[in-house]
Amino acid sequence: MNIEIDASRLLCPMPVIRLQDAINESKIGDIVKITCTDPGVKNDIPAWCNINKHIILSIEEQDYQIIICVRKENND
Repeated sequence: MNIEIDASRLLCPMPVIRLQDAINESKIGDIVKITCTDPGVKNDIPAWCNINKHIILSIEEQDYQIIICVRKENND
C-alpha cells in the first residue's frame, strides 16, 4: 500500500511525527510519500529512518517542496 502525507507548511518536528504516525499504521514493505516545505527534513527524515531502520527510496525537490519516499522495513 502506498500512503501520501502532505506536511507542507509544517515545521520540524511535525513532518517527522506525521511520517512516524503513518509508518506505525502501515505494513512492512509499504511506501510512504511525504511532501514537505521545511528544508530541515532533508536531514531529519533520513536520520529518523536510519535510527528506525527504514529505507529512503528518494528525495526530490520541486520548486519549494521536498518529496521523500520511505519504505517501511520493520515493526519496531
